[in-house]
Amino acid sequence: MPKFTILALMLLLIVSIFAFNQIAKAEEIHFNNDVFTLKQSSMSAINKGYENEYFLKNENADNWTKMIGIYYYPEVSNPIKFADKECKNIEGNDINVLLKYIENKKADKAALSYLQNGSVNGRNFFEYNIFKYEEHPEKGMMALRYAIRYFFNNNDEITTLAQKVKAENDEYLTKIIESPIPPIVEKDINQQ
Repeated sequence: MPKFTILALMLLLIVSIFAFNQIAKAEEIHFNNDVFTLKQSSMSAINKGYENEYFLKNENADNWTKMIGIYYYPEVSNPIKFADKECKNIEGNDINVLLKYIENKKADKAALSYLQNGSVNGRNFFEYNIFKYEEHPEKGMMALRYAIRYFFNNNDEITTLAQKVKAENDEYLTKIIESPIPPIVEKDINQQ
């Protein structure tokens, strides 16, 4: 009997370690040769669903160059209609430039990409955003976001950045469209 007890405890320990590792992995996303860690997660008062934001190792919501966002909108039932409205908002704002909008009515999915002009800590940047919207398997809608901030100092750098984004836009859109949306993590996290 003692051998059975020791064996059972060892098996329980192995299962516990495996389960812990799986939970930890749920808080990391590998995309485009980068590893993103979940550093922001909270319930949105506006969307009434959780919002997860993943950043590179030494970055956070206040200071980042690349990020992935996963957003749950339990009260939105039509991803294409939602994405179409987002396109109109992007086009109606002077700091944004819509790059591409794609919709698949049969699959009830949409994707868009755009540039947004901004500044943080006195540094100017273009924020390149790609969003994919699709139905949640149970209720509502999920959104997957990939964003890169390209910092610049002068007009020559702006031209170079514009050419880079134009050359990479279709590739990144395809990657996001083909990527499954990871499950939402429903807990509050705020790491700096």
